Amino acid sequence: MEKKKDLTLADVRQQIDAIDSQVLKLLKDRLLCAKKIGDLKTKHNKAKWDPLRERQIFDRLLAENQGLFPEQALLSIFHEIITTCRLSQKMVEVAYLGPEATFSHLAGVKYFGHAAIYRPMETIEDTFVEVERGRTEYGIVPVENSIEGAVTSTLDSFIKYNVKICGELNLPIVHNLVNHSGELADIKLVVSHAQPLAQCRQWLKKHLPGIPAQDVFSTGVAAKMAHDNPSVAAIASSLAIKTYQLQTVAKGIEDYRGNTTRFLLIGKESPARSGQDKTSLLVGLLDRPGALNDALAILAQRSINLTRIESRPVKDEPGRYLFFIDMLGHMEDEIIREGCEKLKASCSYFEWLGSYPRGND
Repeated sequence: MEKKKDLTLADVRQQIDAIDSQVLKLLKDRLLCAKKIGDLKTKHNKAKWDPLRERQIFDRLLAENQGLFPEQALLSIFHEIITTCRLSQKMVEVAYLGPEATFSHLAGVKYFGHAAIYRPMETIEDTFVEVERGRTEYGIVPVENSIEGAVTSTLDSFIKYNVKICGELNLPIVHNLVNHSGELADIKLVVSHAQPLAQCRQWLKKHLPGIPAQDVFSTGVAAKMAHDNPSVAAIASSLAIKTYQLQTVAKGIEDYRGNTTRFLLIGKESPARSGQDKTSLLVGLLDRPGALNDALAILAQRSINLTRIESRPVKDEPGRYLFFIDMLGHMEDEIIREGCEKLKASCSYFEWLGSYPRGND
């Protein structure tokens, strides 16, 4: 009886090559199907983005996987595939706080994948302007950080500009100290945006005592400064390391673990319900005692779950505040719609900022 031949490294690599070729063929087939769907949606005047359908795909894949392939990696791979196929139906442009490699840029890539067109803006407010005026379809803006709290320029821009929230992304923030050489001894100045500097204050004090820190416009600007000057180190995103050809001095220098920034995707129209949604409102209260309590009671009586409430003063109107309210559910849900109609009748100002798929916690 002939002895079975043992597989060699070359044999296994040949198998992998064959599998890769099959995967590539299937990816091309999927892309063609996506383009056909895009044509049908255009013909029937349907939205290109269907959040419910995408969530159903992810749920099915996770069930079929049965935990064999690492789940987070599986979701990441198929997110890139699905996004690329969707963008083949219609390419989108996304505005973000630039320059390249800021955390806003990284959030955009996480949300849309690498296939979208990204437009860096000088300020968060500029991102709102681009979307409101239709120069880009979407913008991505930070709204709150788990350590430093609300991003006030974003909240103020929602008051000023007519846009809708289309989605959200909770991005774990890992701060990297980067420079030309990767050596701590070469650092004469540390630069970054104010929030990362605040989030890494204790690490810097311990490891770089006496080294000055300078607040700059964004982490992308900081990375560019580090690229241009060997004595400067930046606190920046992982994307900055590749973009600006920098070396890592230290990873994860944030003082508190679990640091997360919530980003909002803004556009002109909110998507249809996905089944796992949030709704955001901007409301002004009547000038009378108990007005806030009465407003919240309207939602509580309907068992509407609030996830966030934040107040901001109205510019040029001392003593007047508007409240940002996030709740679970979609405006297409009967209970949300009824609650909001009742709330609107009892408020001096009411604006629906959007209903959108919830981000992963």
